[in-house]
Amino acid sequence: MKRVLICAVLFSAASIAHAQNIAGDWQGTLKAGAAELRLVLHIAKNDDGSYKATLDSVDQGANGIPVTSISLKDSKLNLTIDAVHGTYEGKLSADASKIEGTWTQNQPLPLTLTRSAAAVKTEHKPAKPSDIDGAWLGTIDTGAAKLRVVFHITNFEDGLLATLDSLDQGANGIPATSVARDGAKLKVEVKSIGGVFEGKISADLSTIEGTWTQMGTSFPLALKRTKESGELERLPPSVQSSRIA
Repeated sequence: MKRVLICAVLFSAASIAHAQNIAGDWQGTLKAGAAELRLVLHIAKNDDGSYKATLDSVDQGANGIPVTSISLKDSKLNLTIDAVHGTYEGKLSADASKIEGTWTQNQPLPLTLTRSAAAVKTEHKPAKPSDIDGAWLGTIDTGAAKLRVVFHITNFEDGLLATLDSLDQGANGIPATSVARDGAKLKVEVKSIGGVFEGKISADLSTIEGTWTQMGTSFPLALKRTKESGELERLPPSVQSSRIA
């Protein structure tokens, strides 16, 4: 009986040790109002049993952000990321498949991380350009200011991708979360700033007439192809007063 009991205790201890192993890739989404940011946490185990990690902010195009400190004790995970002044505290589930907790960066936000069999793609293989590949320039009139924006659309093997520049705010290369095209209809979501553009591509492929919506407010936005030359020069600082990006 004692021998059986000892074996059972050893088996239980081994199971707990395995369940506490958090090495691998974890995904989650931060939601702040209409804005959403997908995060990927990469955790690796050191030779001494401790952990190290990096963080990707997919929708901001920021990859490999170093995690300053990481600890796991009694199923409680603690992270500190000095580079972005952020912390995370969460609890690991019994089967080690989920971590529920709070991300704090200026304000606390709930964040649940789940194991990922395959990390979110951050590299894409180029494909033959589509008929709307290129730069598209438009102006958002907010009433308080007129802000020029440029959508850069590129076709890859896994579909269309885009980035957004807000020229008069100096915000460039904001990654779009998704680009969906259905015939002449185009929809570009930029969840990191809570924005979405929906428009109709003209028959001659020279303009896209539509609407920019951000944080519940919509503005008409007409895009036209641009060669990114002199017309993309920055406007004087006096007109750069409103905030879109």
